[in-house]
Amino acid sequence: MKRQTGQRALHGGHRWLGVLVAGALMAGCSAVGGSSEGAGAEDAEADNAGDSNASSSPSPTPATEVTMNVEEGARAVPVDTAITVGATNGTITAVSAYFGKRATKKSSVAGDLTADGSAWTAKGLLEPGKRYTVAVSTRDEDGNVDTTTRTFRTQSLTLDQQAYASISPRSGATVGVAMPIIVRFDLPVSRRAEVEKRLAVTSTPKVEGTWSWISDSEVHFRPKRYWPAGTTVKVHAGINGVRTAKGVWGQEDRDTSFSVTKRAVTTVVDVARHKATVRINGKVARVIPATTGKPGFQTRNGTKVIMEKYPVKRMDAATTGIAEGSSEYYNIENVRYAMRVTNSGEFIHAAPWSVGSQGSANVSHGCTGLSTSNASWFYGISHIGDPVKFIRSDRKVLEPQNGWTDWNVSYAQFAKGSALS
Repeated sequence: MKRQTGQRALHGGHRWLGVLVAGALMAGCSAVGGSSEGAGAEDAEADNAGDSNASSSPSPTPATEVTMNVEEGARAVPVDTAITVGATNGTITAVSAYFGKRATKKSSVAGDLTADGSAWTAKGLLEPGKRYTVAVSTRDEDGNVDTTTRTFRTQSLTLDQQAYASISPRSGATVGVAMPIIVRFDLPVSRRAEVEKRLAVTSTPKVEGTWSWISDSEVHFRPKRYWPAGTTVKVHAGINGVRTAKGVWGQEDRDTSFSVTKRAVTTVVDVARHKATVRINGKVARVIPATTGKPGFQTRNGTKVIMEKYPVKRMDAATTGIAEGSSEYYNIENVRYAMRVTNSGEFIHAAPWSVGSQGSANVSHGCTGLSTSNASWFYGISHIGDPVKFIRSDRKVLEPQNGWTDWNVSYAQFAKGSALS
């Protein structure tokens, strides 16, 4: 539109100049003896006016130029690429980025557009072995709109190059106040810091907490103190496309949300005094006679967490290293109200066969035995994630990772396991 207006102004100046010159010539013929310098001055002024109109004509407006960090038709684009788009001589009004034949909720790539419309950046990374399309809508300084479309393909990955994650607790779970968040990977992670940056925990109310790697394939999160009763928690593992190790990339973001029970159940088992004191929201609810591990099978000291609950469970001593034929061997088919607290086989459960010793002697192979009625009550109020602290045992050490031992060390010590510390 501006270029057309300028051309019309320029042509109009030429028409005016022609009329002016003709008039000057006619005046010179009729006025004999008149000064020729006057006509020359008018001609010069007319020429200058024409030159002025020509020089003020606006130059063509440059077209909007779209730039992207992936070339058109590129192949084997790394999956840890975040698409970025820029524009000069105009603004970006919309970006549609997706893989496959069309944009869907699953295939679309979300992104953020700057306030001035000069740049767009994808929020996520790319999927392997996919054909991507990026359509960029723009508007230039004259208001003209255009769409630039580019396509490319990402690198293909074998299963051995793809790391998948799982998260505990599962979505919708209600857990105890000591429940750690556990992210497990099916392949070892060597680029821990890059992965940990992609792990996010949000809670209501907000708590202070940290991640800590307990192995190459498992990382835990715990708050500085137990979760407040009634807390709601959301976890996001945005690992898709993140390089987790040499030649290995994370696949599929994971999300979970869970709640902490409104009744905070905390228990202290006094091994020397053969009793378990159970508190609900800080108040003593019941003191229960108990029996724990006898000499040679002492129950470990330390803060443990309920990991599993079984209304009925078979307990075979062979799983703890006691061979059949040994005088210590047992194989009990229907142990009721069993709650695991270590990987090595310590449970809290009903033990009707030892009621006579409960409250006075330790006679088990390391488990905490309660009467059936007390075990039923305790099982009913407990959640996976409840803490059980064992004190005054001659067996002082609870081995790291023999269960969820996150609370068996100080918060400062736990935080040292973070790749970002």
